[in-house]
Amino acid sequence: MGEKFVVVVDEKFSEPMPKEEAIKKVKSYDDKTVNAYMVSEEEAQRIRSSQNSNTMKFK
Repeated sequence: MGEKFVVVVDEKFSEPMPKEEAIKKVKSYDDKTVNAYMVSEEEAQRIRSSQNSNTMKFK
């Protein structure tokens, strides 16, 4: 099975999908003038974890 990709829109992550499907999804958002991009599943995990570590936590 090939590498999976995630589409990111407004800091929201899609479920992992095949490359061709991710490309189609990004193009469909582009047609609607919405900023979207695709990253590998591995990179999406890194982005998520870095966002979580930068969140302020109050007691």
